[in-house]
Amino acid sequence: MAAKGKSSRLPPRKTTLSWATVFTALIMVAFFVLIILALGILSTSRESPRAHDLSTIARSAMEREDDGDKGDRWVEVVSWEPRAFIYHNFLSKDECEYLISLAKPSMKNSTVVDNETGKSKDSRVRTSTGTFLTRGGDQVITNIEKRISHFTHIPVENGESLQVLHYEVGQKYEPHYDYFADEFNIKNGGQRIATLLMYLSDVEEGGETVFPDAKGNVSAVPWWDELSECGKSGLSIKPKMGDALLFWSMKPDASPDPSSLHGGCPVIKGNKWSSTKWMRFHEYEL
Repeated sequence: MAAKGKSSRLPPRKTTLSWATVFTALIMVAFFVLIILALGILSTSRESPRAHDLSTIARSAMEREDDGDKGDRWVEVVSWEPRAFIYHNFLSKDECEYLISLAKPSMKNSTVVDNETGKSKDSRVRTSTGTFLTRGGDQVITNIEKRISHFTHIPVENGESLQVLHYEVGQKYEPHYDYFADEFNIKNGGQRIATLLMYLSDVEEGGETVFPDAKGNVSAVPWWDELSECGKSGLSIKPKMGDALLFWSMKPDASPDPSSLHGGCPVIKGNKWSSTKWMRFHEYEL
């Protein structure tokens, strides 16, 4: 009887990874993760300025129109609290001069809104002169109002009439809110949600639009050294003929924005002409 051969049953091999292999794999994974994060950070920093970093003012191209002396039209983001933007070369020199000539014959002392009655009243906090231009009064005004609507995405019928203002040396407008605190004005066309302030002239010194409660490093703006003492009390915009400043008085949730407090610094040298358009939540009745 043949002897049975012994079968060799070896246990299956166990695959093991050395610590060196594991460590190398982890290093490679971490390396690729760092590259991805770095690319993401660089991309974000190029495309979206941080909310409170006013030194990273964004310049974005707007639709350019070849119509004379307007120059390139572009928008600067100057603040997120309040939401404020400068539309450079919004008006041409001819449009600025036309609005001034149209307003001059009917200028009167400026007034403010009485929060108790909703009516206009004289006040020493506002020492300019001004007048209102009929909404859609002529083709020039109509074209400007349409341009405002395109920029703000607010229908023309939701805007109040253009107001033209003139500030001489020493004249100013103390910090105030553009949204209403009385029921009378809110019922008549709804709450004011945004303001477009158009500068119709340059100002040699002073006359800045200042936001004393704006969030962020207000001294980081490129024009800081050119500001008056009043202008350095907050985030300030220097008047430049043709530029338009858009700021929102209401937050995206439709609540009033306290950081939209703003005023006009005293004119120190020269004259300041500007035009204001207030936008309402509802259609505004003439």
